[in-house]
Amino acid sequence: MIDYLIVGSGLAGISFSEMALSHDKSILVLDNNSQNSSKIAGGLYNPVILKRFSEVWKAQEQLVLMKKFYDVLEKKIQTKVDFKMPILRKFFSIEEQNNWFSASDKELLAPFLSPQLVSKKYAGIDSPYSYGEVLHTGYVDTALLLTKYRDYLIENNWFRAEAFDYTLLQVEKDCVRYKDVEAKHIIFAEGFGLHANPYFNHLPLDGTKGELFIIRAPELVLDVIVNTSVFILPLGNDLFKVGATYNWKDKTELPTEEGKAELMERISEILNCKFEIVEHFAGVRPTVKDRRPLVGTHQDSNSVHILNGLGTRGVMLGPAMAKALFDHIENKMPLESVIDIKRFRPKNQK
Repeated sequence: MIDYLIVGSGLAGISFSEMALSHDKSILVLDNNSQNSSKIAGGLYNPVILKRFSEVWKAQEQLVLMKKFYDVLEKKIQTKVDFKMPILRKFFSIEEQNNWFSASDKELLAPFLSPQLVSKKYAGIDSPYSYGEVLHTGYVDTALLLTKYRDYLIENNWFRAEAFDYTLLQVEKDCVRYKDVEAKHIIFAEGFGLHANPYFNHLPLDGTKGELFIIRAPELVLDVIVNTSVFILPLGNDLFKVGATYNWKDKTELPTEEGKAELMERISEILNCKFEIVEHFAGVRPTVKDRRPLVGTHQDSNSVHILNGLGTRGVMLGPAMAKALFDHIENKMPLESVIDIKRFRPKNQK
């Protein structure tokens, strides 16, 4: 018998896998590569919601856990995936500058917002009102991370490339059985694929489609991430990742002409240099209407659990939510009500 059968190897799945392995638990991960939102994600981590100049929920705690998590992971997979890089918020007016200064005076935001404006000129971008610098930021190369971590799981015989058949899962009193596997616990971390899961498909996972570009812009010179209505992330060799759109209706993972037009318009508002689209891709983020993850245990079985709904901040949320779920299962620590799936239990159920 193994300790954990984990369905899904996106950011949620590998976060829990790593949490379990770090506590000497045995695991098996199943994934058929049907969900790609983690792979195509921007991968940015940023403790501030720049649209409203407000703090990300539990940002400080998440950053501390995240740093340790990716430090250990990089050594394990022998690949650098966490890149520290400033995020600069381009200002479009004096009013935006003043809003920045007001936000940087707030107790919760002061550790993350530099009070000094960045007036440096970057070739390819007009910035008459300068930039504000967000501290403790960067990005995780999610595609590289997931590929390398899956290779690591395969090398240790902890991974099977197969679709999960929910009809074959047998939930018993103190364990679950699936085909030839017997496990103490099963963790469902299948992202937007949750809608096919009969154990948890009542939860309000509302996928949000995002579209991104890789562009080539030889005249654009950046060593920082610029964030406005889109982010522009330098990848090297004149290549930049640019995104992202938000579409709450389309649940397909296919790039669209509408998404392309929206990104083109936004990029043209920021760049004053020529660029060409090298790649256009899309994915559906697993988002929840109350903007909190879905973490918890099934009401009818202490062996069936979920880790989902990481949304647009998976690289920050993943390690913290995996730890919360692991502590809940192994140490009987209660989950915070804002992430516990019990918040969506029908009122007529206890």
